[in-house]
Amino acid sequence: MNFAGVNPDQGADERLPALGPTARRPVDLLVASAGVLAIAAVLIAVRFTTDGQDAAYPAELRTLLPPSVLALAAGVANLIVIVLAAVAAVERLLRREFRQSVRALAAAAFAYGLAGAINATAHALTPSESLPEVLLGPQAQSMFTSPLHAYIAAAVAYVRALPLGHMPRVRAAMWGGIALTSASVLLAGVTTPLSLLLTVLAAWTCASVAAYAVGLSRPVPATGRLMRELRRFGWEPLGLTPLGGDAEGNQRYAVDTVDRRLDVVLFRSEDTNGVWKRLLAAAMLRGPAAPSVLLGVQRRVEHAALMDFAARAAGAAGPRVLGIGELGLGTVALVTEHVPLRALDEMSTAELTDEALDEVFTELALLHRNRITHGNLNGATVGRRLNGRVVFAGLANGTVAASPIKASLDVAALMTVLALRVGEQRAVEAAIRVLGRETAAAALPFLQAAGMPFAVRSRLRANREMLGAIRAQITGAVPDAPARPARLERMRPRTVVSVAAATAVGLILTYQLAGVDLTTISGANLGWAGAAFGASTLCMVAAAMALMGFVPIPLNLWTTVLVQYAGSFVRIAAPAGLGSLAINTRYVSQMGASAGLAISAVGLSQVVGLILHVPLLLICAYLTGTAYLADFSPSVTAIAVTAGLAVAVALVLLVPALRRAVLDRARPYFHNTLPQLLDLLQHPRRLMLGVGGTLLLTVAFVMCLGFSVAAFGGSAGIAALAVVFLAGNAIGSAAPTPGGLGAVEAALLGGLTTVAGVPAAVGLPAVLLYRLLTFWLPVLPGWGAFHLLQRWKAI
Repeated sequence: MNFAGVNPDQGADERLPALGPTARRPVDLLVASAGVLAIAAVLIAVRFTTDGQDAAYPAELRTLLPPSVLALAAGVANLIVIVLAAVAAVERLLRREFRQSVRALAAAAFAYGLAGAINATAHALTPSESLPEVLLGPQAQSMFTSPLHAYIAAAVAYVRALPLGHMPRVRAAMWGGIALTSASVLLAGVTTPLSLLLTVLAAWTCASVAAYAVGLSRPVPATGRLMRELRRFGWEPLGLTPLGGDAEGNQRYAVDTVDRRLDVVLFRSEDTNGVWKRLLAAAMLRGPAAPSVLLGVQRRVEHAALMDFAARAAGAAGPRVLGIGELGLGTVALVTEHVPLRALDEMSTAELTDEALDEVFTELALLHRNRITHGNLNGATVGRRLNGRVVFAGLANGTVAASPIKASLDVAALMTVLALRVGEQRAVEAAIRVLGRETAAAALPFLQAAGMPFAVRSRLRANREMLGAIRAQITGAVPDAPARPARLERMRPRTVVSVAAATAVGLILTYQLAGVDLTTISGANLGWAGAAFGASTLCMVAAAMALMGFVPIPLNLWTTVLVQYAGSFVRIAAPAGLGSLAINTRYVSQMGASAGLAISAVGLSQVVGLILHVPLLLICAYLTGTAYLADFSPSVTAIAVTAGLAVAVALVLLVPALRRAVLDRARPYFHNTLPQLLDLLQHPRRLMLGVGGTLLLTVAFVMCLGFSVAAFGGSAGIAALAVVFLAGNAIGSAAPTPGGLGAVEAALLGGLTTVAGVPAAVGLPAVLLYRLLTFWLPVLPGWGAFHLLQRWKAI
């Protein structure tokens, strides 16, 4: 028999690692060494075989295409490569193949640094005018493009180090983009064929170095300590099989001995993942009510053993504790007998007969009669042993000497778990038959989402009517049951995020305000301030035009402008975007559109804005601070923005809580927008008005920000201002505060100082003026517009 894990004769006394070791291939080291030797050989050969007078670069290449066409082609190719690199990284993160992402990023960083180091060394040892022309292009511009092109080296190394065999189209597109950029720099005279060859060789070398340094993941071998501890108990282990982690992050193993199979759970003090899980569960009340917070290893093991002993003393069929082993400072092994069972989730509906349901409630009644509660009843912790006896697993979250409230929580959870499988009627009838009418009725106030274990709450999201149906069944069977639900409060994630965001924004603003002379606000240039006010007014007109284009019924322009002002008043008390969405939807429905049409049309305007927002952000980021007309390299801003978007997308997709929050936030915008989009495509005039209004809205906001900067004597490029506004707007939309208050100011100030190069003494008053004109000043006319529109019955 083959077992995953270790040789039982292993005698090493190594620590139990938190992460698996890495496997390194010697061939990667050989390829890297060969690459370094090849680069050195080529450079030495060039140094001694050329006299610096050869016209190695064919001048005819520069006449094939104009530089503007080459710059455009390289820009498009660079954006494609950068975006697809981010997509590939997110895909790896979703697969939880973190080491591959690290290897690719390390390869790109190594290649960029190596290219710059080689260039710096070549220029330091040989004056630029004396470099062989076989390496120096006639239009070489910077230290990172002559003789090796650092961006191309980084791109090649990234694609080479990241396996993309399962994404052939993405891989082909990335190689095509790299090839197009390489051809552009070659035709433009930025590099030479030999320099390009050396660039690819350096990239290949760095990819091999990263592959060897980062390595590949492989399973963690078992340790000698656990084996020796099992032998101390008198068992001779034959093999160890990792079973993954439990709900609290503890590692589980199955140990086969000569005469039995054992289950082992490792409790470790350095298990920071489990500690954070328990702390988060306590802060967010992820459990049903008053979850126990056991942080110490000894307390956790003792509680788990106590629950097992108490359950078995009560006559339950749970596993028996066979030993508790000390594996070193802060690491304890809990050894229990292996109890094979089939979980409720694995049973077919035909197996869940009335007798089976009665047995489940009978087992729960046995625990409750001895004041023992489970605390985490769900489809994975309720099951049957091979002999048919019902068993409850996962008792480590339970309680002894439990209060009646916790018992009622157990009953409510078990009724819900069974109702999700066999229906509410059979589940309630089984509870009444076994537990009695009073016990089932006592659980009625706790049939609410806040009282359910987290695993049950997750399943209830797909069946939101189930709890109401169970309550109706109990009320029908027990008319005098307490109908008022118990007050089970838990801290909402939005509250935690709001407090954390407000704290972070306050710290950032405090740091930015340090050393800034606030008296400069009074010294604004009135001409530029007036221009900024005009741009802020244009924002309202542009927003009205966009709405008129996306709504299929005729709307009056000036009334629609008033609606936008009213939205500015409403958004004071609503998160960014939601206030305007609500007021626009109400306005469109009052103008004659049905409720569904109004929601979908207004949502379509938001969707189109999002579709335009991301490409504009990427393009402006690419144009910000880049020398693309000279060496066709993308700017650091473009790479940083793309990386930030990729990280944000990965976090949303990887973290269930964030994913649900984003879906709940985005659902109103995307509700039934596809039919409206298809209809819009058939009306070019409406499409032009809607898209034109959306673009004009962005331009007006950027102009207002630029004029605000100019009002205090500053200046910044249009592309940089666009990046600052678009990024600040995105952050404000994600912030839970009304209108993105605080988050937008911090993002705009940080963007102006870092991306646009505006001094903080100018950026702070400029941001305050911009927010005054676009957020605070429209509130007063918005209040008047809101009441006027109500009088007109327009909203």
